[in-house]
Amino acid sequence: MEHVQKVFQKQESMEEMFHRRQASLKKLAAKQTRPVQPVAPRPEALTKSPCPSPGVRRGSENNSSEGNALRRGPYRRAKSEMSESRQGRSSSTGDEEESLAILRRHVMNELLDTERVYVEELLCVLEGYAAEMDNPLMTHLISAGLQNKKDVLFGNMEEIYHFHNRIFLRELENYIDCPELVGRCFLERMEEFQIYEKYCQNKPRSESLWRQCSDCPFFQECQKKLDHKLSLDSYLLKPVQRITKYQLLLKEMLKYSKSCEGAEDLQEALSSILGILKAVNDSMHLIAITGYDGNLSDLGKLLMQGSFSVWTDHKKGHAKVKDLARFKPMQRHLFLHEKAVLFCKKREENGEGYEKAPSYSYKQSLNMTAVGITENVKGDVKKFEIWYNAREEVYIIQAPTPEIKAAWVNEIRKVLTSQLQACREASQHRALEQSQSLPLPASSNTSPTKGNARNVKKLEERKTDPLSLEGYVSSTALPKPPEKGKDDTVTSSTSESSALAKKRFTLQGFANLKGQKASPTSPDKKAKRHEVKSDPTPFGLRGWSKTSHPLEAPEDNDGWSSAEEPINSSDAEEEGGVGPRKLAPGKYTVVADDEKGSPSALAVRSGDVVEVVEEGEEGLWYVRNLTSSKEGWVPATSLSTLLGKSSSAQCLSSSVW
Repeated sequence: MEHVQKVFQKQESMEEMFHRRQASLKKLAAKQTRPVQPVAPRPEALTKSPCPSPGVRRGSENNSSEGNALRRGPYRRAKSEMSESRQGRSSSTGDEEESLAILRRHVMNELLDTERVYVEELLCVLEGYAAEMDNPLMTHLISAGLQNKKDVLFGNMEEIYHFHNRIFLRELENYIDCPELVGRCFLERMEEFQIYEKYCQNKPRSESLWRQCSDCPFFQECQKKLDHKLSLDSYLLKPVQRITKYQLLLKEMLKYSKSCEGAEDLQEALSSILGILKAVNDSMHLIAITGYDGNLSDLGKLLMQGSFSVWTDHKKGHAKVKDLARFKPMQRHLFLHEKAVLFCKKREENGEGYEKAPSYSYKQSLNMTAVGITENVKGDVKKFEIWYNAREEVYIIQAPTPEIKAAWVNEIRKVLTSQLQACREASQHRALEQSQSLPLPASSNTSPTKGNARNVKKLEERKTDPLSLEGYVSSTALPKPPEKGKDDTVTSSTSESSALAKKRFTLQGFANLKGQKASPTSPDKKAKRHEVKSDPTPFGLRGWSKTSHPLEAPEDNDGWSSAEEPINSSDAEEEGGVGPRKLAPGKYTVVADDEKGSPSALAVRSGDVVEVVEEGEEGLWYVRNLTSSKEGWVPATSLSTLLGKSSSAQCLSSSVW
């Protein structure tokens, strides 16, 4: 009966609004008949006489005053008509604002009414079902499969009830007179809404238990006591429906509040609720993964998930095992976490409800610390590459749409950049702590640059764990070379917009060069070149790419084609580097200025092309500036942040940064 009365009240208010709107439109549409005014002919110009008579002057004055009065008449009427139309427009604007206010009140009333009903239904389920499971008088009606399964059946419904009953409903009631500001209420309690993710993750287990025990006499008895027409499973679905309902109500409120003060809060609240719904949906897919031995929570937050077509290319030594010959790609469902990306095979299950939801068979995972990406693949704007361990494993990913591909590439780029930044900060902090613990020398005859380089070497020699975060390079410390044979990981990203990113990622190209065709050199230099090529990462950088291209690299080195050439040449593996690893000569483009610090040092500017001649002692490198034809020494600590990839080469093994 109450619902019927509310419907009638709503109908009456809508009719009243329509009548007001109709009246205002009629005022605008009504055309006022303008009376025809007699217009006097313009008086003829009188010939001017040197001394006009008083009679003529008086007559002309009378005629001109009459003409002015006649001419002023239409202007006055037009002015009055404009003021009337302006008043009509202002009244129509006022009516429109009033109608929007009425609509906002309706949305607010619906939000409050449905919230109160929702809280009552949750309380009814908790008292009528959950509490009765602990009632000794009802124990004989509970089946064996339902014993001690209250938490599985109801999840964290009690937590949801207390949040809405004690906090959220009361705060919503404070906005009944200013519904356009209700977005603030959602924003203040957005963290508490995360409890719905836990409930939705438990929902498949709850649904399965209900199907097994739905014919239990206990449920029938409770439903009879509560006089419910619907069974328990309908009420267990209420929280899922409610969190979905909020975004619809916020959209309606935002629709009628675009010019109000709280429009930005409403938009932000709507985006936050949609983000929670996405997280809930992703978590529902995540719990459907089967066959994964580890703990998925250890992989960090789930960022994205979706289905893709995948081709693979594996390199084992000099042999390549290609799946590119397969005309039909593999269908894989990818889960992108903060620490890993999972490849799963989607399997449709037969059944009802949550049993019909797809499951995902785990196939493999890639650690994000060893992952690189190529943003663009020739021939298809929907494809990108995910490669592993310096392109030993390459996965060509085809997204359903270019928009989905762009979203995934951007998200992977964010993960890799944040990881590298965190490692650099940790390495800098570690180096700072160790430098403070070193004793200061009594005297020194070397330059400050050489002294700093010597201290850096001492710091790196004291490191015992090459795989820890200290193994990453920092802007002030140069790590010790690793032992031969250890695998190195690759960390990369793909953006051209950040100069800081260039400084971060270009050291990898400087650290591991493929030998260039240069003028004949001495046997020592030739051996030095092979030693560098045989060592994947001379600076022992975990998290840096293994490959880079010289300045004269062909421009077709793009996308997938760059993976066709092995990273380490055969002559490098045959000769093998013995002894300390040296820097290979090569040409590079300077990406930052470096002032001349000593007489033997070389000043370089951004954009200069320099050629590395040899590596000297005390952490200095001898370079030749091809722009100014000057030669000199540059400190290694400065050079590592100064030299970048050439304009024609592809950073991160053909990925575009």
